[in-house]
Amino acid sequence: MFKSSILAMILAGGRVDELGVLTHYRPKSAVPFGGFARVIDFPLSNLLHSGIERIAILSQYRSYSLINHIGTGAAWDMIGRNRGISILPPFKDYQSPHWYRGSADAVYQNLDFIKYHDPSNLLILSGDHIYQMDYRKMIRYHNEHDADLTAAFIQVPQESASRFGVAEISDDNLRGGRLLSYEEKPAAPKSNWASLTVYCFRPEVLYEMLRENQQNESYEFGRDIIPMMMARNCKVLGYKFDGYWGYTRTIDEYWQTSMDLLGEEAKIDMEAWGIRTNLDHRNIAGRQAVKIGANGLLENSIAYNGCVVEGVVRNSILFPGARIEQGAEVNSSILFFDNIVRQGAHLNRVVSDVNTTYGRNVQVGSPDRHAREGVSVVGWNNTIPDGFQIGSGCTVAPRIADNRWPERAIRDGEELK
Repeated sequence: MFKSSILAMILAGGRVDELGVLTHYRPKSAVPFGGFARVIDFPLSNLLHSGIERIAILSQYRSYSLINHIGTGAAWDMIGRNRGISILPPFKDYQSPHWYRGSADAVYQNLDFIKYHDPSNLLILSGDHIYQMDYRKMIRYHNEHDADLTAAFIQVPQESASRFGVAEISDDNLRGGRLLSYEEKPAAPKSNWASLTVYCFRPEVLYEMLRENQQNESYEFGRDIIPMMMARNCKVLGYKFDGYWGYTRTIDEYWQTSMDLLGEEAKIDMEAWGIRTNLDHRNIAGRQAVKIGANGLLENSIAYNGCVVEGVVRNSILFPGARIEQGAEVNSSILFFDNIVRQGAHLNRVVSDVNTTYGRNVQVGSPDRHAREGVSVVGWNNTIPDGFQIGSGCTVAPRIADNRWPERAIRDGEELK
């Protein structure tokens, strides 16, 4: 056993139904974001820049893409004698007959790992939010006030507060205060301070709470551990965060957060934030430079290595390997790795997973590029037939066989499985 000052554990989680086909074959934390990165790169980069060098990632759902992306941890400078990234998948043994049954149970099942590192502070993070945060400030606040738990909160519009864990926080100072109340997704929120799922625990207190929680039927930090600690008169503080926070739980939220990368005054600046990713994954670093043809247009958009733009791209994000042929048009869309948009095809408000090809004269979304109808999402490894039409707000499952495509179109809001 050796003493480590801070151990971080990232809840890389499973899938969420609201992200639909984007999480059919990957956990939500591994969903591509920003033209070259993955969602989990944000907390990982935050940890790097916060000087926190011992990290564990808890993942249960289809972990291969996440494991492949993390690799050795070298992309985040996490290789060394006393630093590194450990991926902790679920397991069954004579003491633990269950897979991870919730966020708190996932941590409980790895108490031996935590105790081996014997941290003075245990930082637990969600792996599926878009934000920049120096965790050292929150940890310093936690230690200065001798807290048992400090949880980070951000103000959200009151009308959307019911979607989150919500706390009332005393006005002790500008940085935070004592939690006066906490409710998980309340129907009538008392406050608009929403949880970021960023927790700093005094380890010994957390061990006790996790053991006690094993007698219950629910095993979540927000729903169970925080209320339990407050009921036991533990010192539970709220830390007020005032930076950007992008929520990506639904397709519309994922799309909007991605659009926050664009514009002259973009809300997300991945370069300034110092976002790191594994450039060997999908051979990002080894691809050729972006090529824009003589008739190509790239307007208010992001394109990375391996992209070829012969057509028109506006207000969009292209991942490596995307190809837009002459006469094709892409508006307000996000195209993952190695998408191909053939001549005459028009895409508007689309999220398209990897290895998808849009045939000649395909139309996806409204033909009016200024329209604000729903976002259509197309699963990976699809080939959309020439001339086919996909309406607004549609969902296309991955790998639709050639004989499964309808004759001409799917209408607004329909799903093709």
